Amino acid sequence: MNSRLFLDMHIIQTLPPSNINRDDTGSPKTALYGGVRRARVSSQSWKAAMRNYFKEGGEVANVGVRTKDIVRYVAGKIREINSTILEKEAMDRAAEAIEKAGIKLKDNKDKSAKEAKALFFLGENQARDIAKIAAEAQEDAKGKLVLDKDLLQKVLNDNVAIDIALFGRMVADDPSLNEDASSQVAHAISTHGVQTEFDYFTAADDLSPEDNAGAGMIGNVEYNSSTLYRYANVALHEFLHQLKDRGSMINATKLFVEAFAKSLPTGKVNTFANQTLPSILVINLREDRPVSLVSAFESPVKSEEGYVAGSIKRMSDEMEKIQKFVQKPVKTLYLAIDNVDITDGEEVESFEELLEKLGVEIENYQFS
Repeated sequence: MNSRLFLDMHIIQTLPPSNINRDDTGSPKTALYGGVRRARVSSQSWKAAMRNYFKEGGEVANVGVRTKDIVRYVAGKIREINSTILEKEAMDRAAEAIEKAGIKLKDNKDKSAKEAKALFFLGENQARDIAKIAAEAQEDAKGKLVLDKDLLQKVLNDNVAIDIALFGRMVADDPSLNEDASSQVAHAISTHGVQTEFDYFTAADDLSPEDNAGAGMIGNVEYNSSTLYRYANVALHEFLHQLKDRGSMINATKLFVEAFAKSLPTGKVNTFANQTLPSILVINLREDRPVSLVSAFESPVKSEEGYVAGSIKRMSDEMEKIQKFVQKPVKTLYLAIDNVDITDGEEVESFEELLEKLGVEIENYQFS
């Protein structure tokens, strides 16, 4: 019986000309790795895409919001609970309850309401429970709400939203509200060297005179194309501890896997329509520690016939080589578009089958 179980996800995904994650100058993000310039997509960018996928495509309802405007957010839920409470009173009740819970507030820009001092990650169920306490609270002789501080802080520390549990929450003013992340998402990098290119474009003015042949606007868009190695992991034992229910943890883990595989940052997506999916997804369940296979690409892949096949072969070979340092995975599942043989891996035929088998493995695992 083991107390730890880690889920590793490895993806090879090719992108056509695109600019899904750009820096402050508008250039596609890059990184120097193995002495070669690589395309890069930041972990923050992909986690934002995953959180959007949680909300739009997931069936797990308890997803958090990250906002300064938590007073208005909770006030809205107060009025859902009791529609006789007017908006001003709901805002006041929400602010009192939130401050009592230990979250520091300040006046917003136009002094019309209170807001958090910094972006705050609040779960759907946590907001609802705070709203219920605030809506039902009675006033004392001085008109202040009678609120139980311990109960409110318990609400913030219990029933954690899945994205808060996965990606963490840091509150500088009150460390007791911090939540350690149970997942890690790596910056995706290309398995090969890249060069940034420029798309020179012009836009016509539909109402310009016929004798004016010039463009209404001209400009440049930077882009590159790449085959990416993507990696993420989840400490399933910690995730279970956070959510406190194995069924909820399994469903949330499936959603995490689906979101990581199917989400895509949306930078310049209308310009390039770079709507691709992974060429291969490999999942390893490990008892000792999480392991990235990015070292397979320290020497860049070189090919005259594309990079996907060579990248998959490199990744597969690396998975065998690292066994000299780590334990063999408890289970390896993989889904590939083309015929691929992953040593000691079980190939599945569909994404639905992969999620089903993964759920069974986690369900049957004996956490100590």
